[in-house]
Amino acid sequence: MDEKFLKNILESVQSNALSIDDAITKLRYLPFEDLGFVTIDHHRSLRQGFAECIWGKEKTAEQILTIIKRMMDKEHPIIVTRVDQEKAEYIIKTIPTMHYHNVPKMLTFVPQEIKIAGKGVIMVISAGTSDIPVAEEAVITARMMGNRVETLYDVGVAGMHRLVNQLGKLDQARVFIVVAGMEGALPSVVGGLVSKPVIAVPTSIGYGANFGGIAALLGMLNSCASGVTVVNIDNGFGAGFVASLINRL
Repeated sequence: MDEKFLKNILESVQSNALSIDDAITKLRYLPFEDLGFVTIDHHRSLRQGFAECIWGKEKTAEQILTIIKRMMDKEHPIIVTRVDQEKAEYIIKTIPTMHYHNVPKMLTFVPQEIKIAGKGVIMVISAGTSDIPVAEEAVITARMMGNRVETLYDVGVAGMHRLVNQLGKLDQARVFIVVAGMEGALPSVVGGLVSKPVIAVPTSIGYGANFGGIAALLGMLNSCASGVTVVNIDNGFGAGFVASLINRL
């Protein structure tokens, strides 16, 4: 449910193409829909500019499928995060128009062509190849929300020349998402080189003292680069979402 959908209903009533009773039926589940195991927030597009997204990890394939079908009825774009291959194959057998992104383990559905709403480029940077799944979660999210996205992967601080060699490319971006594990130093470096917002994403990649991403998280929270803000560990989706909001301003 977005502004276009609501406007079409009102215009149809105004032109007598749709009866008031039929319009009431269409609007009955405008705010939310209670399916027992889930309450779908159909109103979120109107409030936040994008539909509710589905966390898939702990949900069963049947639960995800039910939610997807109800969201499709409302013509929502759909993002499902953290979906393993087995669940994805089960869902796609029923709904072949769903697309599975194997690296970030996401399912997406686009009811119509995505219109670019962002005013500039979002650049997603990863410190290492092992950080790419989280980076790709940010990429897919930002693209689904109508942004132009560029990527720069495996340019971590263990080989600074790889990043310095791309300084010209950094000038093209309006918002940065920087994904790193281990000690999480890369967002501070990028933040010291650019004049645009940097969203840091700590990943759980690293040896024992990384503590599943806590070391990277603390390093990013303590960044001396003033333009760096931080999302939760492995939260590529959250970084892509907030980068999109910034890019629309």
